[in-house]
Amino acid sequence: MIRVTNIQRFCLNDGPGIRTTIFLKGCPLRCPWCSNPENISYDIERYQLEDGEVGIYGKDYTVNELLDIILKDEIYYQKDNGGVTFSGGEAMFQIKELVPLLKILHDKKINICFESSLSVPTSNIKTCLSYIDELYIDVKVLDKNIAKESINLNSDIYYSNVEYIYKSGKPFIYRIPLNNEYTFSLNNQKLIVELIKKYPPIKVEIFRIHNLGDKKYYSLNRESKVFTKVKDEDIKKFMDIVKNYSKIELIEI
Repeated sequence: MIRVTNIQRFCLNDGPGIRTTIFLKGCPLRCPWCSNPENISYDIERYQLEDGEVGIYGKDYTVNELLDIILKDEIYYQKDNGGVTFSGGEAMFQIKELVPLLKILHDKKINICFESSLSVPTSNIKTCLSYIDELYIDVKVLDKNIAKESINLNSDIYYSNVEYIYKSGKPFIYRIPLNNEYTFSLNNQKLIVELIKKYPPIKVEIFRIHNLGDKKYYSLNRESKVFTKVKDEDIKKFMDIVKNYSKIELIEI
């Protein structure tokens, strides 16, 4: 069984072409700005909103159930190399359960993308790379001590996994959430540029964090953090630097 919180069809920002994005439950990280807090715990969670709405975050699907949903839009995938993107949470957290589905999609030549924080064993990544066409790598906090303390990221594992992916030759894109307090500090900007220079991607995407997850935090009885807005001029300076090493664009997610 594969545990999912949401399935979005006709997505345009999660890979090439028209895509179906599947949000998987479970993540080892604890990012204070996470816009999908319902995906952090692997457990199925009940929620209740202020207006009385009740429900659950998380539903278990069989491989065939997910395949049926994905193939509803197969005709659209044929245009512009569209396909399926697995996100989260941490998309590779459930890689063993996903393998039978990935095999079918791969055999059908449906484009497969994963978005990952790389906070998983390298063996998970090795399995995933056997089937996927493209990978989005989250770039968050890279300073070893700050990363562990702020988001529970083991930066040694992270860098090791980036190197493994780079050497594999599989196309990947860095995706960077911008917030002044963590990811866009001057030191972290420097570390991000060093990462891009050492392990250049096919593209870098950056985006401002947003408060679209506030309602979800409320529903889970958790506090939603507030961050200062990154200035346009600071983003432009950063983009100008990164342009020397990779294609870069500001996107809205």
